[in-house]
Amino acid sequence: MSRRRGLVAGAVVLSFVLVGCSDVAASESSPSDTPSSNAPSSTPSTPSATPSATPTAKPTTATPKPQVKQKPQYYALRVERQLDKLGYPVGDVDGDITARAKQALCAWRETNGMPVSRKGLTLADAYSVLNATSKPAPTREPGIYVNKTCQVAYQIVGKAYKRIVWVSTGAPGYETPNRTGKVWRKWAGAHESSLYPEAYMYDSLYFLRDRPGIALHGSRANSLVKTYPASHSCVRVTRPEITQIFKETPIGTKVQVYGDY
Repeated sequence: MSRRRGLVAGAVVLSFVLVGCSDVAASESSPSDTPSSNAPSSTPSTPSATPSATPTAKPTTATPKPQVKQKPQYYALRVERQLDKLGYPVGDVDGDITARAKQALCAWRETNGMPVSRKGLTLADAYSVLNATSKPAPTREPGIYVNKTCQVAYQIVGKAYKRIVWVSTGAPGYETPNRTGKVWRKWAGAHESSLYPEAYMYDSLYFLRDRPGIALHGSRANSLVKTYPASHSCVRVTRPEITQIFKETPIGTKVQVYGDY
């Protein structure tokens, strides 16, 4: 009898030990009706009856679009008007950048310290012209300056550009020399060239004593004052501009020819 009790007691002890070692496994295989407070609930939590507040969307700031620069042609008409107003002859003010307008642009670049060329209108030109209110002051002494690159002449009187005019210098084979001289002879009105019969010169200002002498002069028609070198060594100037320059230029006035076409 005592032996049977001992076996029963031993079985009870063994059962207790086995339950103690498999504590977690037992709880997973046979969950209690009342879950432990430490165990995770198998039932998902019920959402609250009152929905949470919807977050307010942050206002978006529109990204400014980059400003697109207009093409130079967009400013052509305004540039021509401004150049003409400031005394740079462009020909017809119609927004068409012709060879005449390019002469004016070339002169504008030179008088404003920009790279000198006969190319068409650029954005840099447009901004420079449209922001200007007057012609710049010359950095050279009074006189007449003939720029063969631009095919223009500047008349500087005092400390200002009195006039900017179109010219046509010597054609290939008859190039007007790049030199500095002084007006040594004035011949008013018209006279026939000593070398070219029926080639008439008007209000001539001789400034180089070459044989024959080289002069600034008007021609029978303004159409002979081309946009490119076309004379026989002299400097053709449009009329009546040469008439005004003739009146305002005394003997001894400096005349300088420079540049290349």
